[in-house]
Amino acid sequence: MGRIVGSFGVQGWLKVKAFTESEDGLGGYGSWIVRTREGWRAMELEGFDVHSKGPVAKLAGCDDREAADALRACDVAVTREMLGDAGEGSMYWVDLVGLDVVDASGRSLGRVEGLFEAGDTSVLVVKGDSETMIPFVPEYVKSVDRDAGRITVEWKDA
Repeated sequence: MGRIVGSFGVQGWLKVKAFTESEDGLGGYGSWIVRTREGWRAMELEGFDVHSKGPVAKLAGCDDREAADALRACDVAVTREMLGDAGEGSMYWVDLVGLDVVDASGRSLGRVEGLFEAGDTSVLVVKGDSETMIPFVPEYVKSVDRDAGRITVEWKDA
C-alpha cells in the first residue's frame, strides 16, 4: 500500500509514498506491516500527516533519524481484514489475485497472478499455459464473481 522513501526530521518520522487512492489513505490504519530486511513486522502508527511534499508517518520504536533511515525502501502493507468492504461496485486488487479467468465460451485462460497500473487502466496478469495481460476495463472484463472465484473476459489469444 506504500513505501517508506526516507526520513523526515530527526525524531524518527518517515517520508512515505502512498499507493492508495489518496495521499492520506495510509493514515487511517492504526498499525502497518512493514517489510524490513529481517522480514515483515507489525508496527503501531503513532502519527500521520500530509505535508506539501507528501505523507509523513511516525511509527512506534522509530525514534530518531538513524532508525528512520534504516526503514528507507521498506514496503508498507496492512492486513486484508483492516481494509474492510470495498463498497458497491468496487474491489481490492488483493481480492482478484488467485481467481480463475475464463473466456466467454468457458475456456480457461489461467489464474490472476497480479495486477499493475498502466496509465489510467489496471491490467490483470493471468498465468496459464502462457502469460496474458488483460486490461481491466469493461470492453474485456465482462464479470467478476468472487464467490465462484472466476473472472469472465472477452479475449481472443493472438
